[in-house]
Amino acid sequence: MILIACAIPELLGQWEHALEGGAGLVGVRQFDSLKQGAARLVPNVLLLDLELPGLDGARGVAAVRRASPATKIIVFSQVASDELEIALLKLGVRGCARRDIDPQLLKRIVAAIEQGELWIRRSITSRLLDDLGARFRENHAVSTTGDELALLTEREREIVRLIGSGESNKQIARELCITERTVKAHLTGIFRKLGVADRVRLALRVASRPDYRSERVN
Repeated sequence: MILIACAIPELLGQWEHALEGGAGLVGVRQFDSLKQGAARLVPNVLLLDLELPGLDGARGVAAVRRASPATKIIVFSQVASDELEIALLKLGVRGCARRDIDPQLLKRIVAAIEQGELWIRRSITSRLLDDLGARFRENHAVSTTGDELALLTEREREIVRLIGSGESNKQIARELCITERTVKAHLTGIFRKLGVADRVRLALRVASRPDYRSERVN
């Protein structure tokens, strides 16, 4: 199910129309309704207008995350600074986009998020990973040995490097001349070998290990 939180009727209607034929859609127009709906319905994806009445920016986003940790949040805004977008992504938001987004692009973003990918502008990917990687190292005292890399095949190491560069499954498939299904199969093996649960944690592991991002397979 997809929950849409937006107080502007025209915008709400556009988003609902763009996603017709997908999972069930539920719309809310106030922050209190959003928190209650997120906790009760536990939607798979939340489309959140950053100007929703009562939201109070990042503070409200954090409250929604606490109410429904499993929900994948996509935040929409008129104009967002790099700093705000990075702050939202650190809170666990899976993607950020403009409110006047093209309907076809909206469908692509939702589909990518549902499959476990992130939607991040390439211009801030390196900043985000470097920042999160530094924090991850501080909190987890990550070893700098290459033992973990030795568990991976050459193709898996190449995919890990591309994940660290912010590439999507489609981009990885194109660069390596393989199918997206094959990329997903490799990722399943990588998650198991490295003991990570999802793409986000893999990206953090890459950010915390410079040798992951610099490793190249000839």
